[in-house]
Amino acid sequence: MMCLTLSTGEVISVFVRKRNDGTITQDNFSQALLDFRAEVLDGDEFQMISVDDALVFESHAHIEQHNLNATDASILQSALGIAEELRQETDRLILLSSDRRLIRAAKNEGLLCLNPEEDSLEDLAALVTEEDQL
Repeated sequence: MMCLTLSTGEVISVFVRKRNDGTITQDNFSQALLDFRAEVLDGDEFQMISVDDALVFESHAHIEQHNLNATDASILQSALGIAEELRQETDRLILLSSDRRLIRAAKNEGLLCLNPEEDSLEDLAALVTEEDQL
């Protein structure tokens, strides 16, 4: 599993929005932050991927083409690069995001995507099974 370092702030901002709009309690917010830190930021199972200037400049085309903000364009560009590397190893990338615009753009670019707010465990299983059949 991989996580773009740039995306970590996106995840935290979702937690903050959910807390601020009353979707989750302060206790759930605090627990989510602790879990995120333990499982992703400090966890051994996630490879953290940095964004360099070249990737940012390459991502600019996605801003206009897919109507993305700069962060999502960088995420998409990174995902496309990682997906290309994985294809060479006969593997595929599944982009996990709850941002509908990013998912639409990624699918238009040929990536597999999963939205945890809309897709089910069965959808995930189908993507993984499809991936295993490659």
